[in-house]
Amino acid sequence: MNSQSQFDKRFSFEFSAPKNENAIKKLKKVYKRLCEFNPHFFSVTYGAGGSTKTGTKQAVMDINSAGSEVAPHVSFGGDSPEKIEHLIQEYKNAGVKRIIALRGDIPSGMGFSSNMVHADELVTLIRDKTGDHFHIDVAAYPEIHPESTSVASDLKYFKRKVDAGADSAITQYFYNADAYFRFVDACKKMHINIPIVPGIMPITNYRGLVRFSNNCGAEIPRWIVQHLQAYENDPDSLKSFGDEVVTNLCRRLLDGGAPGIHFYTLNQSLPTIRIWRNLGL
Repeated sequence: MNSQSQFDKRFSFEFSAPKNENAIKKLKKVYKRLCEFNPHFFSVTYGAGGSTKTGTKQAVMDINSAGSEVAPHVSFGGDSPEKIEHLIQEYKNAGVKRIIALRGDIPSGMGFSSNMVHADELVTLIRDKTGDHFHIDVAAYPEIHPESTSVASDLKYFKRKVDAGADSAITQYFYNADAYFRFVDACKKMHINIPIVPGIMPITNYRGLVRFSNNCGAEIPRWIVQHLQAYENDPDSLKSFGDEVVTNLCRRLLDGGAPGIHFYTLNQSLPTIRIWRNLGL
């Protein structure tokens, strides 16, 4: 990949919303370290059912105040459209110009007074209330959303989000580049032409990765699982293997035309930095 193509790519880093004071302090250190790489933007997750909404908002405002572009995750998460509209207006008033609009999950046992739960409805709400102020990202699933009944239905729901006004998409993480390229090709056939940025998860822990992947429907190829099992008690070998796998994945994606990379940092700087340097970015 030549320097010109690198220049054209967009890179971003995602943080999990901090849940306590120690997590806030750690996140500030990680943010400061990753700022050195001048990413296009940072994003901050919302937590299942909006469970981290306070931490999300604080982290977003801190990053925004520090002068970086930041994209808060937003979902209905059991809240009324009115509450979400208020939150969106707060972000707009603070000068935030990007939002990642997600379906999210309604917390179990919570009543919900509105039928608005889907991401396309959230995108519509944001557009209706704020026009073109926000660049809106939505989620994409190259390996198909775990709740989808078919490939066709998954693409149909994705197109609804795009038609509602999404500007670009960020994928669920994956370790099979072919799944991404096939998904992008399928989208083009449906006249979906927004940038679809691959989301990438560094490999740092075997059991944690397996648990997280089972929960979100991401597939870990068997050959990767076998190596991670072999290195489970050898942290240095596991780190080296994980860095190699993810670096090669990123390189293939970028060389194949991916518009950039969105790194799921898990609030750590070093795993992402190692991959970044391996790629020569």
